[in-house]
Amino acid sequence: MPQISSYTEDNIKSLDWKDHIRMRPGMYIGKLGDGSAYDDGIYILLKEILDNSIDEFVMGAGKTIEISIKDNVVIVRDYGRGIPLGKVKDVVSKMNTGGKYDTRAFKKSVGLNGVGTKAVNALSSFFKVESFRDGKEKSVSFEFGEVVDDLPLIDSPKRKGTKVLFKPDDSIFKKFKYRNEYVSRMLKYYVYLNPGLSIIFNGEKFKSENGLKDLIEDNNNIEDFLYPIIHLKGNDIELAITHNKKQYSEEYYSFVNGQHTTQGGTHLSSFREGIVKTLREFYKKPYDSSDIRKSILCAISIKVLEPVFESQTKTKLGSTEMGGSLPTVRTYINDFISKKLDNYLHKNPIVAEEIQRKILQAERERKELSGIRKLARERAKKSSLHNKKLRDCRVHLDNMSNEHRLDSTLFITEGDSASGSITKSRNVNTQAVFSLRGKPLNSYSMTKKIVYENEEFNLLQAALNIEEGLEKLRYNKIVIATDADVDGMHIRLLLITFFLQFFPELIKEGHVFILQTPLFRVRNKKETIYCYSEEERVAAIQKLSPKPEITRFKGLGEISPNEFKNFIGENIRLDPVIINKETSIESLLSFYMGKNTPDRQNFIIENLKFDLDKA
Repeated sequence: MPQISSYTEDNIKSLDWKDHIRMRPGMYIGKLGDGSAYDDGIYILLKEILDNSIDEFVMGAGKTIEISIKDNVVIVRDYGRGIPLGKVKDVVSKMNTGGKYDTRAFKKSVGLNGVGTKAVNALSSFFKVESFRDGKEKSVSFEFGEVVDDLPLIDSPKRKGTKVLFKPDDSIFKKFKYRNEYVSRMLKYYVYLNPGLSIIFNGEKFKSENGLKDLIEDNNNIEDFLYPIIHLKGNDIELAITHNKKQYSEEYYSFVNGQHTTQGGTHLSSFREGIVKTLREFYKKPYDSSDIRKSILCAISIKVLEPVFESQTKTKLGSTEMGGSLPTVRTYINDFISKKLDNYLHKNPIVAEEIQRKILQAERERKELSGIRKLARERAKKSSLHNKKLRDCRVHLDNMSNEHRLDSTLFITEGDSASGSITKSRNVNTQAVFSLRGKPLNSYSMTKKIVYENEEFNLLQAALNIEEGLEKLRYNKIVIATDADVDGMHIRLLLITFFLQFFPELIKEGHVFILQTPLFRVRNKKETIYCYSEEERVAAIQKLSPKPEITRFKGLGEISPNEFKNFIGENIRLDPVIINKETSIESLLSFYMGKNTPDRQNFIIENLKFDLDKA
């Protein structure tokens, strides 16, 4: 019979506010990460501070925000009204305290629960807040959420506003690093949503005059637009819409009260429904919804009174009501599209004709592919049951919640030995493995038909669940894990070509990564150091002198499963695949994967020679 443990008053504990946050950081900022993904915790910390400054701008106080990030220390300075001087400490250290509970002051704020700034404070090794207003200055400093300096009020000539400095705690965010590309992307979204706002980041200025229209133009090649962007605005809604000539799937950028809702929500599903209904009525044809939305590019932003999100990180809107006397989110968006888009199309018949031609083209292609798709789905279903191409993770096998899916990763690897090592050493809860058989096909300039006819592409598409777009993407991170040799580099290029050709939003939305694995192992009897470059190897030899053992890894298959745990677990190193806005996907693919040209041959020869010399 099991022994019954005691249960007394001593078993009942109340955690201090900061201890609860530090013990369960994922409840407040989502996943932690090291900064290699755009939604890692260190960016959520920055966002939580920025949201307060943005709210000040929305309220008409302060048109400029200055941001500095150096040596992982973040400084955010706004020129809003400043925190009321008697409440500076409470606002950043007392739960459920903040000005946003007063809806007279913040009617459509991003965050209403008073948690964000407190989470940043608790999860930082150092945190300092300064408020300037009424000719006075108040400053409070913290370490790990504990007050270390609560300075008295002093006279100050500084402009009114708030300044926050923090450094994320490296005992929580392991080996983290802020990537300027991700910070810049976040800041661009802020200025798109707030025309007239200036954000200065490490000396670079971000500003937008045309809102979501600028967003669509800056993130895509204008030459690929089927027609000029349709830009529609209302009191609490803004839309920018076009279709892409060279893209197969739907692509959306969605926002609620200035928050980038990467997982969509009720507002995005309402838009997708509304545009189908409106175009069917305009053309008086029962077009299939997938044909209407195929290749669509859209940015949507709405403002909701006291929004309800499905998580603290606010990536998916759960609200069904706009708030106040307004109708539901669904009715409001449907009515807006029905009126505004219908009016636009009547006034712009050339655009209306282009859209209809696009719909009819999509209809023809869908019917041509229908038979192939059916056979491909049956083949994928059969293959997934009868071979071991995909070793899935428990997040999906056990149908766990959306929150857990944010932690899921798919490793794409080549060869039995490499996939075997990763499979044996992975975290079976969140990490899945997809095994390639040889090199993938070069899919450049091919049509979507090849995705279904080619077994590798068909099974990969099925594993990712991206046939209808990213809304049901099964893995938040897609990691290409190949050898760091010529063949491995070629496989990387072929996979990236496949994604860019048919699913570019996977890369645009920051889901694709390259796994970095060590080139060398340097060890003595006391210590082992894994080195990812020649420079790290030299440093390790010097550290472990006089004569350490040096091993050169030639491929992933040579690394044992026990060692592999070091590289795909807590210490995983990932390089995100990022495309700059200046880069045309078509020209990029043409250069690397098109017909051989003297320029490309010279480029490859020169760079390959350099890499081989380093090895």
